Amino acid sequence: MAGAILKGYFLYPILESAQGRSIRPKLRALKKDSGISFPQRLELIKKRLSALVQSAGDHVPYYRDLFRKLGFKPSNLEKDLAYLNDLPYLTKEMVREQGEKILDERLNRTALQVRKTGGATGPAVPIYYDQEALDWTAASNLFVLEWTGKKRHHREVHFSSRFPEIFPLQDRIKERIKCMALNRVNIVTDSFDADSFAAIWQKLKRARPYLVQGYPSTLYALALFMKKSGKDGTGVIKVFESTGEVLDKNKKDAIESVFGCRIFNRYGSAEFGVVAHETESSGALKVLDFMVYPENYQSEEGKEIVLTGLTNHAMPLIRYRTGDMGKLVTAEDGFYFESIRGRVHDLVPIGGRKYPTHYIQDLLNRIGGIDEFQIEIRDGRSVLRLVVADPAYQDAIERRIKSWWDGMEVEFTDFNGLQRSGARDKFRYVVPQRTNLGTDR
Repeated sequence: MAGAILKGYFLYPILESAQGRSIRPKLRALKKDSGISFPQRLELIKKRLSALVQSAGDHVPYYRDLFRKLGFKPSNLEKDLAYLNDLPYLTKEMVREQGEKILDERLNRTALQVRKTGGATGPAVPIYYDQEALDWTAASNLFVLEWTGKKRHHREVHFSSRFPEIFPLQDRIKERIKCMALNRVNIVTDSFDADSFAAIWQKLKRARPYLVQGYPSTLYALALFMKKSGKDGTGVIKVFESTGEVLDKNKKDAIESVFGCRIFNRYGSAEFGVVAHETESSGALKVLDFMVYPENYQSEEGKEIVLTGLTNHAMPLIRYRTGDMGKLVTAEDGFYFESIRGRVHDLVPIGGRKYPTHYIQDLLNRIGGIDEFQIEIRDGRSVLRLVVADPAYQDAIERRIKSWWDGMEVEFTDFNGLQRSGARDKFRYVVPQRTNLGTDR
């Protein structure tokens, strides 16, 4: 216990200071905001939203041109948030098309840090943050973890994807120090087979964490393995925080039954960080209204989540259609999302083993230079189709992938060559074979 307290309460501030970050002051600000009434917070939202939109109109070429064309005055938002309806919605396709025109022109591009959208609701898009915005997302993550009852001295486990290659020593040292400061244990996963799950369970038993964070499909598959193997999973995990995918009732019931843990659902994205999180008092997810302003858009599939970020001035996303579905409701203490659905991950057969698409996605993101991927199932085998910005890197990318997965077929295409499905031509990672798909080679 003494070691855990040392890490959580002393090592973290030292690391935060050494890296020039400002996370704990923002965490205190979030706690302060959460303690005031919702009507009071709405007044703060008006000011923050107005300031962000004004900054966008002054320093972001896309918005400067848009506001001039519409005659839009950001200052009106301080009077009434309804003025936001005068602006059009923003989509992933528009962000991609605008490129640097949607970034603050004052900032040094090399100082920005990039995050990539998951792509489950459309082709992946790079999202840029400055350090201030990243510190807000880090603070909000710590804030919602406290809703689960987790304290800094409680150990947590984070499921991450196993990379087939060894990271540089400097990166491994940085990750090790980060895990020490957060009292975190990383458990890497790849395929969904019995040997992998047996190893994961042994690591969980050694770690005995208060909280496990990861994809629900991973812990659900582990739960099924435990039941089939006749293993007792109770008493090892106190809390499971579900992130990255939709947590359906079937998965939730199985996880609760096997591990006897409490489950908290979480909704976030690369564009905004943590957006909403389940609390003890409700099955709905409470919106972090100090981080985002939420709306609904009535699409053909239902109520789509629309968000305006309140902290990222480097790449302001105003009235951004996420592609995820969820009903927005207003309660006495704030905004909530109900019935969220959107991110779906499939299992892909490769070389006699089955891998979740989020694992493949993580690996391809680390390679770099890949704008999007899709896996086509042809006669029971998987064909990896890639969109690569620079054709000069295609050979190197293909060699690297085939060094990981012997026999993997790789094809290159453009975005027009990717399949869509559903009423809105929704993007999916795994698709059945279709005819007349063109490739670059």
